[in-house]
Amino acid sequence: MTEDRIYGIHPVREALMGAKKPEKILMRQGLESPVSLQLTELARQFDVPVQFVPQEKLNYLTANKNHQGVVAMLAQVDYVSLEEAVAAAGRKPGFPTVLLLDGVSDVRNFGAIARTCECAGAGALILPAKGGAAVNQDAIKASAGALLRIPSCKVPNLRTAIFYLRESGYVIIGTVAGQRQSIYDTDFRRPLALVMGAEGKGISRGIMELCDELASIPQLGEIGSLNVSAAAAVVLFEAVRQRMNK
Repeated sequence: MTEDRIYGIHPVREALMGAKKPEKILMRQGLESPVSLQLTELARQFDVPVQFVPQEKLNYLTANKNHQGVVAMLAQVDYVSLEEAVAAAGRKPGFPTVLLLDGVSDVRNFGAIARTCECAGAGALILPAKGGAAVNQDAIKASAGALLRIPSCKVPNLRTAIFYLRESGYVIIGTVAGQRQSIYDTDFRRPLALVMGAEGKGISRGIMELCDELASIPQLGEIGSLNVSAAAAVVLFEAVRQRMNK
């Protein structure tokens, strides 16, 4: 694990062409040269997010080095492919479980979810390349090191992952508030792909329509929603409870 970044047009282009892609690319706001447009297009081809930021941020990240308006942030852990993630989950004892995160971008929530996944025996985490949380130092710290133990996979879109998981024998269950079916009425004693949405927004409509089942967490208070990391813990440990009481 390293905390690293590279900067400059040529080094960033080489990183995009290499085997280990950057986590994301930061470009100076207003940068519209032909070379920067080529970099943007190359990043799009490899599903690497591009974020436009003020010059001051790039100066800070590079200690005022000659960054040429471009900085690439490298992931601190190695992501695995979708196939590798599903294979790793399948090697876990009992019913395999993977967690898909739809729009969860807060790194501390992501880290807390990873910690719960590791404790509950989940086999892999899957998140979208665009809009998903970064596996950075804050996420690793919040996970208490779990992100170094559980495989993480970034996919161009979650739809592809859902289709692959269904073909691999998983049932896709989305957690959505207000559903008549609760998690306590849901059978988790089968290969499980659990979809959790961002706090407030929830699971996107398109992903929700791909789920085999939708279930809610019963709540008695007035706030109306749980933090996504807390919700993930409730659902995952209901799965643990059911599987321990066969």
